[in-house]
Amino acid sequence: MRIATWNVNSVKQRVPRLLPWLDERCPDVVCLQETKLADDAFLDLLGDELRDRGYAVAVHGEATWNGVAILSRVGLDDVVVGLAGAPGFPRPESRAVSAMCGGIRVVSVYVPNGRVPDSAHYQYKLAWLASLRDVLAAGREATVVCGDMNIAPTDEDVFDPEAYTGQTHVTPLERAALAELQELGLRDVVRDRWPNERVFTYWDYRAGMFHQDLGMRIDLVLASETVADRVRAAWVDRQARKGSGPSDHAPVIVDLDEAPDGDIGPVVPPPSAPVTTRGSANLPQSP
Repeated sequence: MRIATWNVNSVKQRVPRLLPWLDERCPDVVCLQETKLADDAFLDLLGDELRDRGYAVAVHGEATWNGVAILSRVGLDDVVVGLAGAPGFPRPESRAVSAMCGGIRVVSVYVPNGRVPDSAHYQYKLAWLASLRDVLAAGREATVVCGDMNIAPTDEDVFDPEAYTGQTHVTPLERAALAELQELGLRDVVRDRWPNERVFTYWDYRAGMFHQDLGMRIDLVLASETVADRVRAAWVDRQARKGSGPSDHAPVIVDLDEAPDGDIGPVVPPPSAPVTTRGSANLPQSP
């Protein structure tokens, strides 16, 4: 089974990239984030195309912002929309959907950004993650949590820790909240497979960050033990971030039981001219 997760940063804008990518990579289950479409609009846009490719669809969206989805051609049962007990900002937002796919509880999440440390949105992020932890702790099925966590697990998951001083995504409280999820027995399968490699999934559109490989690893696949033990390949599809009209995130692909493309990771293709000297670049918004 091939499972993929991708923050598409507007599915409407990404249709010319998404459909050919599905045909090329042939994932069995796809978790999407930042779809930015209401449910009816998503199905009107992509329902026929996905059905023709054998995918059943579970969506939880809203116009303009947020939005998550699961596409599956290995079954889509017991769909749960939203996150029980999760806070809103101020209203509940479309940030989680889950379903049973091929005997695995697959959860697609788009964690709040947090914006500025200690802000109201930052506190919302931490509270939302606590609700996610509670929901996952109550489950008993084999589970995969896929999505844009908006947290870099360690300093090795950003191009330069000093560049992120005073920023969200790297603060101790965010990382502690992510660690609490993993303490439920969820393994970060990409880092498990590639413990010492430079692996990013997000690059700002600005300042040539992608071409210099100045990114972050914030799109994760967290799997329970029984699923993690089945992983045969885990990699970032950097090719999908290249070219015209990409998302600012790349898909993460995990193969269970067999790897059709071999164990080709961690990043495909690898960057040709990465900037690896710390202190040589700032975030685009920095002075």
